[in-house]
Amino acid sequence: MDQAASWWEKLDDERLRCQVCPRACVLREGHRGFCHVRQNVGGRMVLTTWGRSTGFAIDPMEKKPLYHFHPGATVLSFGTPGCNLACKFCQNWTHSHASTTAEACATAPPEAIAAHAQQAGCRAVAFTYNDPIIWAEYAIATAQACRAVGVAPVAVTAAYVNPEVAAAFFAHMDAANVDLKAFSEAFYREHCGGALAPVLETLCHIRRHTACWLEITNLLIPGLNDSDAEVRALCQWIQTELGADTPLHFSAFHPAHKMRDRDRTPLATLTRARALAHAAGLRHVYLGNVREPQGQNTRCTQCGERLIQRDGYRIATYDLDAGRCPRCGAALAGRFPTVAAGAVPRADGTLEH
Repeated sequence: MDQAASWWEKLDDERLRCQVCPRACVLREGHRGFCHVRQNVGGRMVLTTWGRSTGFAIDPMEKKPLYHFHPGATVLSFGTPGCNLACKFCQNWTHSHASTTAEACATAPPEAIAAHAQQAGCRAVAFTYNDPIIWAEYAIATAQACRAVGVAPVAVTAAYVNPEVAAAFFAHMDAANVDLKAFSEAFYREHCGGALAPVLETLCHIRRHTACWLEITNLLIPGLNDSDAEVRALCQWIQTELGADTPLHFSAFHPAHKMRDRDRTPLATLTRARALAHAAGLRHVYLGNVREPQGQNTRCTQCGERLIQRDGYRIATYDLDAGRCPRCGAALAGRFPTVAAGAVPRADGTLEH
C-alpha cells in the first residue's frame, strides 16, 4: 500500500522535490523518482512499497556479510523493488529491478516481520537485496518493531543518501554493511550513475555519530576498480577516517546484469588486495565469494590467535571468551555474545557449550 513519505518539498510549480538522496528528483503529478518507489500522488510524496517485499530468506549473518556482529547467528533477510543507483554490475538486479506492482510483492507489515523473525529464532532482520535507503520510512518502522521484541535491525546499503536521512536511518540500525563500490568518482559516475563523496560522508557519520556497528564491502571488478593504487587509497582512507578495526570485505565479481563482458575476479587479485589492506594498517580484512580459509578467519590483533574459524558461511570454531582473546585477553572489535570460548553458535546469536 502507498504510505505518506518524509523528506520532500513542494516547489512553486506544484512539482515535488525528493530530499532522500543526492539525486534530488523533481516529480510532476503521477511521476516516480529514479528509485521508482517514491511518487507524486495528488501533490504529496508517497512511498509505494510500504509493507511490500520481493521475498524473504533466512541467512547466516556471515552472508550479509557481517563477521563481527553476532557470528553464526541467523538473520531474516528481505527487500523491496527499486534502487537509487544504476550499477551495471548489480549482483541483486532481479530484486532491485523487480516490478513495484502489488501482484509482484508479498504483504509484509513491520510488526509481522518482527514477529516472524522472533518466531524463527533469528537474531536479526536484514534490510537487503535492494537499498533500504529508498524505503527508509518502512525500514525505520520495521527496525522499531524488531527492537521491541529483541531482534536486531541490520542494513545492507550503498549509503548513497543525504545527511538528514542518514542521521534518521542509521540511528535505528544496530549494524550495517556498506557497499563501497570503488574509490573513484569516475567509477561511480560511469558505472553506478552516482557519486562517491556522499557515500564517504555517510560512512563517516555512521562511525562518528551512531552506535551502529559498521563493516564495508568492496566488490573488485577486473580492470575497473582493482588497481593497486585504488585499493591502497581506499584502505588508507578507511584506516584514517573510520579506524583500523573497521572490517573490510573484498568480494569477487561475477558477470551479471549489464556487465557480462568481464571475467570473474581471480583469487590472486583478492589476496593481493588483502595484503595491501594489511599494509595500510587495517586489522580485519576478509575475502568474499571465494573459498579461501585465511581470508575468512578472524584473528586476535594483539597475539595472532585464531578466534573464529569459518568454513564458507558456517562457524567451524569459536574461541572468543566474552568478546576477548582467551590467550592474551585483548578485546575484539565488534558485537559478540558474552559467553566463554569453545561454545557453539545458535541461530539466535547466543552460544551454547
